[in-house]
Amino acid sequence: MPANQSVAAAAAKQAPAELLEARPGEGHGRRLTAAFDALEGFPALAESRNRLLALVSGHRVPLADVVETVESDIALVVAVLRVANDLPVRGSARVENIPDAVRILTPESVQALAERMRTFDYFERSATWEATPDRFRLHALATRAAAELLAVAIGYPDRDRLIVASLLHDIGKLVLMQAYTGYPASVHRDARTPEERVQRERRELGVDHAVVGGVLARRWGLPKSLATSIERHHSDEVDGDAALVRLADMLAHYVHDDPISPADMLRVARSAGVGSSELRAVLFDLPQPSGAGRRRVVEACPLSNRERDVLRLLAEGKVYKQIAQDLTLSTSTVRTHLHNVYGKLGAVDRAQAVLIATERGWL
Repeated sequence: MPANQSVAAAAAKQAPAELLEARPGEGHGRRLTAAFDALEGFPALAESRNRLLALVSGHRVPLADVVETVESDIALVVAVLRVANDLPVRGSARVENIPDAVRILTPESVQALAERMRTFDYFERSATWEATPDRFRLHALATRAAAELLAVAIGYPDRDRLIVASLLHDIGKLVLMQAYTGYPASVHRDARTPEERVQRERRELGVDHAVVGGVLARRWGLPKSLATSIERHHSDEVDGDAALVRLADMLAHYVHDDPISPADMLRVARSAGVGSSELRAVLFDLPQPSGAGRRRVVEACPLSNRERDVLRLLAEGKVYKQIAQDLTLSTSTVRTHLHNVYGKLGAVDRAQAVLIATERGWL
């Protein structure tokens, strides 16, 4: 039995009557299948789409800016990943993150993709989706922010993939909202914590949103690693990306002042390899804007270590002679390094070189 049909069958066994007032001839499995199809039209935030179009239509397209804009919106993330994984020239490796996806797509293809996207605006509610996309986006971004801080705190090597998993971790909720008009209120009822709500879903529907989200990710052709993280982020035994996503989800609820079990948070943190001191530091940092405070590096720096040292000192306001003394170099060597820096960065002067390197996270 196909995965989406098995999920539909499981949900049909235990779904409460107030959720499942089916129209004549409509089975519960068909409802979930129709909900999967409806997600093909999930809209992007109009502002995110418009900013992406403005970027890719420009003369110089900074990879970091394109990545940041795509990652600001769940619908854009899904669309870019699906197109990148459908390319026949990409080889056998699956594209798991947005920096890799943007690298292999042309600006023209990203522009065409963005132009086709349906959009929503906070001030212009859609009859189909109402406020759902906005609420979903806000929680996804809060979870992504927490996941990034956790990755930095423990030196997690797959930060870019984790960002995607954290943004998409709750996509199964969108399916359930489309399938059952009473979801989530009629299922969650008085459940307070994320763990209590998941238990209610399993008891009332026979399945939880994480499993449904994993099925949807596979249906979209996303890599197995992402589908597994989405599917398992509420599992009893969890590790790797899924454990970090679950912990990040808890932290996002904590920031929004939703009830969270401290014991469950510590248990999940241990399974994710996050120590109590690291978790306390993340709890302190998370409510603050930009968290880690540095732009993430998504492009390989073309400068040598010595060239970066010279540029860093130049950014601090030092003159050639001071830089030469600090690095035990001759003044002429400093000039040569800076000449090479300007050429590699396409900069016309020191100010532009510092700006480019800072924008791309190299300083």
